Amino acid sequence: MKNELNIVGIQSSIVWEKPPANLEYFDEQISKLPSTVDLVILPEMFTTGFSMNPISIAETMGGPTIKWMVTTAKINRMALVGSVVIKENAQYFNRLFFIHPNGHIETYDKRHLFTLAKENDQYTSGKERLIVLYKGWRICPLICYDLRFPVWSRNTNEYDLLVYLANWPSIRIDAWDTLLKARAIENMSYCIGVNRVGEDENGNEYNGHTAIYNFLGEKLSRTIEGKENILQCVVSKNELQKIRQKLNFLEDQDTFKIEK
Repeated sequence: MKNELNIVGIQSSIVWEKPPANLEYFDEQISKLPSTVDLVILPEMFTTGFSMNPISIAETMGGPTIKWMVTTAKINRMALVGSVVIKENAQYFNRLFFIHPNGHIETYDKRHLFTLAKENDQYTSGKERLIVLYKGWRICPLICYDLRFPVWSRNTNEYDLLVYLANWPSIRIDAWDTLLKARAIENMSYCIGVNRVGEDENGNEYNGHTAIYNFLGEKLSRTIEGKENILQCVVSKNELQKIRQKLNFLEDQDTFKIEK
């Protein structure tokens, strides 16, 4: 087990539906990171922006973006997380990839599809939550709109770090800030949200607010608003366990069953 985990979130603008241009940008940013980084987190749909045109941009599991993610993780000896539009069995998914440094792939399909943008008309909802074991840390990675639904992220003592990848617009950024902090507090977990900046093809504006909170809801770090920026933070497993043992709030939570 590694006590400390060195995490980087890359807050970027995204070139609309141009994977090669976006991969070039992220490749450059990652190449500048120190070798001590354990985990790099990219925004939702980091190669295309939040597009409702999956027929034009979808890749397969053996596509160029996944190959790039695997190669990048291996070369830099770090884990890499981001979501990509994937076509599988004649369906489209907003799929999160957690790539381990050895190239091992774990995936999560976004459960809560954003009906306001008709994401539910284009993509298939995921059914299973993912808990990744990485360097002794239990990590729960989720996507954007999932943040509004606390039952799906409820920590029944299964994880230590909650991760959200997003294309969350500026007009609702107060909700983003509030909910990230709430998820950290109610789940007694570190919680990081990585959002994009810039404007997409549909005129939606994004101002970032990429941030990480600790298990008490204290903000540990946040990027510069509205700018392409790198968030870097080191989190401590010992500190997390010490507070959980002292306060033990998770032991008092209600039991429930997700049926939908």
